[in-house]
Amino acid sequence: MKVYEIIFSPVGGTKKAADIVTERLGPDSTLIDLTNRSLDFTSFSFEEEDVCVAAVPSYGGRIPQIAGERLGQMKGNQARAIPITVYGNRAYDDTMLELNDVLSEAGFRPVAAIAAVAEHSIMRQFAAGRPDAEDRRELEGFGDRIRRGLWDGSLAEVPAVPGNSPYRTFDGVPMKPRSGKSCTKCGICAEKCPVGAIPTDLPMSTDHDRCITCMRCIAVCPQKNRSVSKLLVAAGAQKLKKACKNRKKNELFIN
Repeated sequence: MKVYEIIFSPVGGTKKAADIVTERLGPDSTLIDLTNRSLDFTSFSFEEEDVCVAAVPSYGGRIPQIAGERLGQMKGNQARAIPITVYGNRAYDDTMLELNDVLSEAGFRPVAAIAAVAEHSIMRQFAAGRPDAEDRRELEGFGDRIRRGLWDGSLAEVPAVPGNSPYRTFDGVPMKPRSGKSCTKCGICAEKCPVGAIPTDLPMSTDHDRCITCMRCIAVCPQKNRSVSKLLVAAGAQKLKKACKNRKKNELFIN
């Protein structure tokens, strides 16, 4: 049995949650980075006994479209999958159901699912510092339960997960990262952008039609040069304030 960690984690929150679970499934795992657009995702083919932790963030209650496309190019071959939906303390809406469907259509066999909370990638005051120590204990417990189920063969059926079909409409986030005056044209943001929204020869600009507001360019800029409109962030935070007021718990879906 080989363990794979397949993640779309532009700013690291999704990876933190997925790492905790993956570590409980075995001492060694292979990382497949869905944000790396240089990879040939059609080349990934798995075996039935493999275990694939597939983790994505929730964007407006949906999986990032590019993550779904890249997962869909893989050959699951009935490998067992642990879909993990990571969200910033509001709600994950149809994300979990969509991720489960995408994996199933690609030939994976989801046997358990997790909803985990991580620090919001844009309004970072929501779920700040999560996953924290309490989350780690909880996610480690989830991982231990899944590991036992994998070994004793009890995880044979696809768990029922919440969500609606057709999925909710998501047209993207209106705020787009922009460059400031301190840009040195190092090109790191262009290299690391999951969707190629930053021209290599003009890294101080952003293709708004391609940009998915994943915040990767802001996270990797060594000059801290890129940012989003503080006014738009404040307005967005005001809208989310009530929904994010109370601490949301991580959830495990397992038969």
